[in-house]
Amino acid sequence: MAAPVDRRLLGESRNARTHMALACVLGVLSAVLILAQAALLAFIIERSAMHHATLSSLRGELTALAGVLTLRAVGGGAFELSGRWGAARIMSELRGRLVRRLMLESPGQRPERSGELATTAVNGVDALEAYFAGYLPQLILASVVPVAVIAWVLVLDPITAAILAMTVPVLILFMILIGRGARSQAEGRWRALSLLGAHFLDVVRGLATLRAYNRASAQERTLAEVGEGYRSETMATLRIAFLSALVLELCAMIGTALLAATIGVQLVQGALGLRAGLTVLLLAPELYGPLRLVGQQFHASADAGAASQRIFAALDTPAAVLAGSARRVPDPAREPIAFAGVTYEYPRRAGRALDGLDLQLEPGTTTALAGASGAGKSTVARLLLRLDDPAAGSLACGGVELRELDPVAWRAQIAWVAQRPTILSATVAENIALYAPGAERGEILRAARAANAEEFVGALPEGLDTPLGEGARRLSAGQAQRIALARAFLADRPLLLLDEPTAHLDGDSVEAVCEAIVRLAAGRTTLLIAHHPLLSGLADAVLEMDHGRMRAATRIEREVPSLPQMAHAGVRT
Repeated sequence: MAAPVDRRLLGESRNARTHMALACVLGVLSAVLILAQAALLAFIIERSAMHHATLSSLRGELTALAGVLTLRAVGGGAFELSGRWGAARIMSELRGRLVRRLMLESPGQRPERSGELATTAVNGVDALEAYFAGYLPQLILASVVPVAVIAWVLVLDPITAAILAMTVPVLILFMILIGRGARSQAEGRWRALSLLGAHFLDVVRGLATLRAYNRASAQERTLAEVGEGYRSETMATLRIAFLSALVLELCAMIGTALLAATIGVQLVQGALGLRAGLTVLLLAPELYGPLRLVGQQFHASADAGAASQRIFAALDTPAAVLAGSARRVPDPAREPIAFAGVTYEYPRRAGRALDGLDLQLEPGTTTALAGASGAGKSTVARLLLRLDDPAAGSLACGGVELRELDPVAWRAQIAWVAQRPTILSATVAENIALYAPGAERGEILRAARAANAEEFVGALPEGLDTPLGEGARRLSAGQAQRIALARAFLADRPLLLLDEPTAHLDGDSVEAVCEAIVRLAAGRTTLLIAHHPLLSGLADAVLEMDHGRMRAATRIEREVPSLPQMAHAGVRT
C-alpha cells in the first residue's frame, strides 16, 4: 500500500522546520476562519430570510464576514508562499548534497549513467517541489480542517456530524486504493524517463560514430521506442490522476447530497433550526475540499517517492574520498610524493589497476610514466588528483597521507592537463581563467603567450572575448590543448599532471605544445603520462609500468631535443 508520507522525505523537511511550523499554524488558522465564515453566513442568511433584516442592521456582521474572507485570502496566500519557500530551501539543500557527493566525495564513481544522473539531479529534485510545496501542506489542512468541522457540527447537530464522520473514512479508503496504482505507475514513469535521458545522451555523444557507420537510423528507432514507452507511462499516470479526481468528487458530492437530505428532513420536522442547518450545509464542502485536494495531489507524492529513490540511492553510495583531519597541506614542489605498496581496484572491473605500486616523485623534477594501455598510468594520476583513494598501501606527500587531507585543499595544489581538455561554453579568457576566475586581463594574456596560444587567440574574431561553443567547435585539438596549458600557467600550481598532451596533434601543434610543456614544468613537480617517446625525452626520469607495477626506471641525462626534431617526431607519429 502506498504510504501517505514518505518517512525519509519527511525527514528532509527538518531543513525547513520554520516553514513547516508556519504551515501548521496557518492550517489551524484556516480551520478557525472556515468555521467563522460558515457561522457568519448562516447568521446573515437566517436574519435576512426569517427576520427581514436590512443591510444597515447587518453592517457589523457583513464587516466581520468581509474581514474573515480577507483573512482567508491572505492566509491562503501565506500558506502557499510558506510551502514554496520551504520547498525551495529543501530542494536547494538536497541538490547541494547530491552535487557534493558526486563531485567532491565520489567524483570518480558513477552509480548510474550520466543521463540518469542528470535526470535525477534536475527533474528528480524538481519533482520534490510539488511534494513539499503542495502535498505536505495540503495534508496538514486535510488533517486539521475535517476534525475542526466535525467537532463544530457535533455541537450543532449530532446526526449530521455522524454522517460526516462516516463519509470521511470512505473518502480516505478510495484515496488509499487509488494511491496503490499511482505509486507503481509513477515508479514506471521515472524509470522510463531515466532510460530516455540516458539513452539520448549516449546517442548524442556517439553521433559522429553512428553517422560514420550508418547506424543513426537504428538509434532513431530505438529513441522512438523509448520515447513511446515514456509517453505510455505518462498517459497511464494521468489516467489515474483524472480517475482519482472523478472518484473523490463523486464521493464528496454524494456525501453533501446525503447531508442536505438529512438537514432538509430535520428542518421540516422542526428538529433543527435554520441557522444550524445552514451552518452545517456550508461546512460540508469545506470538510471535503481539503480531502479532495490532497487526493488530487497524491500523484505528487508518488512522483516524489519514485524520484527520491534514485536521489537517495546516489546519496547513500559510500564516499570514495573523505576529508581528513590534517591541517598542514604539504607543498609537492618542495616535498616528495611517495606511493608505497599502493593497491587499487575499479568498481565493477575485474583485476587490480594498481598492484603493490612503489613510486616516488622527487620535488621539482619531471617524471614520465610509460607502458601499454591499461598498465595503470592514468590510475596513478587519478589517485594523485584524489578522485579516489587507494584500497591498500600508502600515498603521501612530505610524510602526510593524502587521505588525511581535505580533497579540495590538496587539489588546489594541482594543475591538470587532460588528453582531451574540456573547453566550456564561454569566452577564451573565461576558459583560460578556469582555475583562477579572479585573474586580471594582463595575467590571462601572459598565460596565453606562455602556452604559445597568443597567436591563434589574436586571430580569432574577438580575441580573448571570442565565445567558444560547446565542444570547442571553434578550436582544433592543438588549440584546445594550448588553452589547457594556459590554464595551468595561470593557475601556477606546484604539482603538474599531464596525460599525453600531444595525442591527436599535428606536427606544428606538437612543436608548440612541447615547447610550452618545457617552460611550464620548470620549477614544478611534474608527472607526464607518455605513450610517445618524444614526451619521454622531456622527462628527468622515465618509469615503465606493467599491470599496475613498476617494471623499469631510467634516469635520463639529456639535452632537450630541438623543436624541429620534436615536430618531425610528431609528424611520424
